[in-house]
Amino acid sequence: MAANEVEHQQLETNGISIHAVSMGTGPLVLFCHGFPEAWYSWRHQLPAVADAGFRAVAMDMRGYGKTSAPAAVDAYTISHLVGDVVGTVHALGADDAVVVGHDWGAPVAWYSALMRPDLFRAVAALSVPYIPPFSLPDGLTMNDLMRANAGDREYYRLYFQEPGVAEADLEADVDHSVRGFLYSISGDIVADGIHEAGWDGHFPMGQSLAEQMVIPEQLPSWLSEEDVAFYTSELSANGFRGGLNWYRNINAMPGILSPFVGTAINQPALYLGGEHDLIAGNTPEAIAALPGTVPGLRMSQILPGAGHWLQQERPREVNDALIDFLTSL
Repeated sequence: MAANEVEHQQLETNGISIHAVSMGTGPLVLFCHGFPEAWYSWRHQLPAVADAGFRAVAMDMRGYGKTSAPAAVDAYTISHLVGDVVGTVHALGADDAVVVGHDWGAPVAWYSALMRPDLFRAVAALSVPYIPPFSLPDGLTMNDLMRANAGDREYYRLYFQEPGVAEADLEADVDHSVRGFLYSISGDIVADGIHEAGWDGHFPMGQSLAEQMVIPEQLPSWLSEEDVAFYTSELSANGFRGGLNWYRNINAMPGILSPFVGTAINQPALYLGGEHDLIAGNTPEAIAALPGTVPGLRMSQILPGAGHWLQQERPREVNDALIDFLTSL
């Protein structure tokens, strides 16, 4: 397949059908998107990585796009998500891969590298630093920790917990939700003087998430009406339920990851974040801790002026860093 040819595949693996979009030939680089997106969030990276001599493959993750969306809430644990990535590598006929993730896809990439160092020879993560496995005291949950930190405020991950609530809110106007998500936690909302800093996901109790979203009069330069239409079409077809179910399994993560407490990610690693991104743990403290928990970390870079949607807001910088990393392996 030529580097500039796009191939769409349905891969049967891990009990579901996974939609994958491929470009190029060479060593496999597998891209994992986050919430509420699609393989399309890597549209700028696929051709660049393919042109650099790699087989670039972006997944529609479980619950999204043309990939299966199981009905059961507990079909979206970190075990299922890592299993999908492992299964995709095997279904593509590869012996190993570099795994790249953004937003929710970043922890999937990190934990894929942690659990299967034999399969994932390197890892790159955007916007969400690595959080090593840890144990909680008996009776305490991840939701309890988030609730204590939120105090008298609502927090988006807690708002997502009750099935049906966030679905009704976000699906009432999918176009509004897409525009709101993509603008409200981008770097542009700071550059445009609407917010002084990036949003950290907390908001007044009793309000809806849709009420927190800012809709720009004009889309930022990195986002087109065609982009909005693609995301709106994909999310209108399937709804938000699959992606929301990832959040509804957060309490299960410490137990699932408990066999790996005390281990480190030793493979070569790259981390990229945005200056104004506060939504998912992209803090100076978390970034400073990376060399200790990811001994193979080769570079950690914060892109000035960028927000959460890093590979879309800053495609050239992300491509340059990613290709430098990949060719160094």
